[in-house]
Amino acid sequence: MPQATAPPAERVAGSDFAPLLRQVREQGLLERRRGWYALTIVANLLALAATAAAIALVGDSWWTLALAVPAAVFCARACFVGHDGGHSQIAATRRGNRLIGLLHADLLLGMSYGWWNDKHNRHHANPNHVDKDPDVGVGALVWTQRQAAQREGAFVRWLTRNQARLFFPMLLLEGLNLKVSGVRDLKRQEAPERRVEATLMALHWAGYATLLLSSMSLGKAVAFALLHHALFGLHLGAVFAPNHKGMEMPDPDGERWGHLRRQVLTSRNVRGGPLTDWFLGGLNYQIEHHLFPSMPRPHLRLARPLVREHCRVTGLPYAETGLVDSYRQALRHMHEVGAPLRADRALTGR
Repeated sequence: MPQATAPPAERVAGSDFAPLLRQVREQGLLERRRGWYALTIVANLLALAATAAAIALVGDSWWTLALAVPAAVFCARACFVGHDGGHSQIAATRRGNRLIGLLHADLLLGMSYGWWNDKHNRHHANPNHVDKDPDVGVGALVWTQRQAAQREGAFVRWLTRNQARLFFPMLLLEGLNLKVSGVRDLKRQEAPERRVEATLMALHWAGYATLLLSSMSLGKAVAFALLHHALFGLHLGAVFAPNHKGMEMPDPDGERWGHLRRQVLTSRNVRGGPLTDWFLGGLNYQIEHHLFPSMPRPHLRLARPLVREHCRVTGLPYAETGLVDSYRQALRHMHEVGAPLRADRALTGR
């Protein structure tokens, strides 16, 4: 969950972004929607409480595993609220937004707000920049053919050759990865922040374990936890995958792009109606979100026609497609990244 990510809009002046910023501000689209967020937060907390009550009610039955589906969905809603709080979209103060982020990330989800905040800050500042955006750094997956060419070891080269087909199955591990990464990040944090986050995460884990172990046998509890985290990771991955994968990647040695170009060319919107907006947490308006990270979620769709028209006038392509095609484009990019390794294997068997 990020905090004050991309360069503050108020500081971007004398550029091709300034006229757009002025339009958005004049229409009140940067004003907070506290009532909307209050209703959203309360509704999701009630949904999570109802899911927990259903788990306790159904009890020691394999049918309880079906409740991992709503648990994953409503945990993702909590993640979206924490994300928006981190962007200062909700409360009037940084402290208030941080509190919202801590409660939703650490207490409700058991993942570190500070870790996500630091990582997401760097992503928003330089999206798709291989040297500066941690989301396109070398990890289990790689995002450029240059990164692929540097892979060493039989297993990681096999992984890169097949990363497109393995992408969604690997997302099943992302829910657990988020928690492990947060714990590992605690040593980076200052002592006061570390104490707060460690305490809140410990409370989450204790409450989660108590709910499951008091409702079902150990085997069923483990099965539920694994299924819940697998679906949670898959859901979040399905939300974030369409946003930037397969879009422009700035040349680290090339010219420095301005805010408008940097955010528009590296982002992709996903078309859809209210259900798409809900399922993707408003992040289907990725271009608008990156241009105006502090804009409240319900205003992103209202900013869309302004941004599209401004891009048309300034000659910037505005990437927008359907949900299925967005996945197709992202997977195609990952497949192309692994092409040199597949060719090398065909020639050398390596």
